[in-house]
Amino acid sequence: MSTQPLLQRTASKRIALPVRVEPKVSFANERTFLSWLHFTVVLGGLAVGLLNFGDKVGRISAAMFSVVAMAVMIYALYIYHWRAASIRRGGRGPYDDRLGPTILCSALLVAIIVNFVLRFTQT
Repeated sequence: MSTQPLLQRTASKRIALPVRVEPKVSFANERTFLSWLHFTVVLGGLAVGLLNFGDKVGRISAAMFSVVAMAVMIYALYIYHWRAASIRRGGRGPYDDRLGPTILCSALLVAIIVNFVLRFTQT
């Protein structure tokens, strides 16, 4: 008979337990992806409106907004696949995104400032 207590843990052994990921995590990932795509469709609609009904400054702004919208679409797709793969592997890591919204806001701010500068310096 052993003299060690029954439930005593030893420092050398680690027990690996599978991490169960609930299905709602995958649905939240998909919902976030669709939200990003909804935003890009709205931004692309704004760009098409500026392209069709704007002058030279409108076309420049439309090009900038289109580039931002396409970049956000590609970024959202990348993040969606990265999170989906991490969820499938059972990763516990943080799934939050601190970089994407910051870059998006900065790009939109630059596009809007360029639009205003071009509009007010137009003669």
